[in-house]
Amino acid sequence: MDTEMIIFSGNSNRPLAEKIASYLDSALGTSVVGQFADGETRVELGCNVRGRDVYIIQSSCMPANHHIMEAVIMADAARRASAKTVNLVMPYFGYARQERKSAPRTPITAKLVADLITTAGVSRLITMELHTSAIQGFFNIPVDHLFAKPVFTSHFRKSDKMLMVSPDAGGVERARALAKMYDCGLAIIDKRRDRPNESNVMNLIGDVKGKDCILVDDICDTAGSLTKAAEALMNEGAASVRACVSHAVLSGPAVERISSSVLTEFVCTDSIPLSSEARKCSKIVQLSIAELIGKALRRIHNADSISSLFV
Repeated sequence: MDTEMIIFSGNSNRPLAEKIASYLDSALGTSVVGQFADGETRVELGCNVRGRDVYIIQSSCMPANHHIMEAVIMADAARRASAKTVNLVMPYFGYARQERKSAPRTPITAKLVADLITTAGVSRLITMELHTSAIQGFFNIPVDHLFAKPVFTSHFRKSDKMLMVSPDAGGVERARALAKMYDCGLAIIDKRRDRPNESNVMNLIGDVKGKDCILVDDICDTAGSLTKAAEALMNEGAASVRACVSHAVLSGPAVERISSSVLTEFVCTDSIPLSSEARKCSKIVQLSIAELIGKALRRIHNADSISSLFV
């Protein structure tokens, strides 16, 4: 790798950062990312970054607000230390579900977070599986939006009974991409959400009888919607149901719900580190995105195209 690249990690997902650095035959830059006694974030970069391309790896997972502050403060530190470019690698962009005014007098928080990141001096954002691709337009800097499809396709084996299922209308494009890859059918669940983290399955579009269904989603938070969808598929005659989720937030009763559900497997990426409870769950399988992100960073750093990573 070009010696002008230097990688730093915040505290949100250091194991992923270490894997990415290892893939790039590099070492993480030394830094202090901690807190003062009153809870304020303290950052000090321990390496010379003058004239270098800085890559900060930080997901905005729980606690989201704290990890976002770490990211923007690290970016500000690099910018003030005369870094050539400041690139934020945020595999999980946590406020992506608040990308529109869903009710009167509500904010568009995804846009606010985008403004914070840009104001901090970030010159490029690298992220994965945004809740909606339109969020790229919230930024006035380049955004490289990666997809987890290459990671998942290496795990699932094609079969004649395979069927991709979107758990809601908004995720059809994501499920269709995998269905096209495997040359299999597609079904859609009509889900109605009355309030956050609560939903009801209303209708099923497509024939799932005798099929090995794979529920494809970008985020799993409390797992209520996902487990209800899996149950609905089994009630309609599905042979089996597995889940394929890019970002395993898994808050509250999520792990317990997955363990007691009809799901035979819950496959996710390491964009968010799993809790100790989740790691003990036999149904949860975590795949690493380190190679995918490593390839993207190498190509970005060398000014090469990353479009082949979308195939």
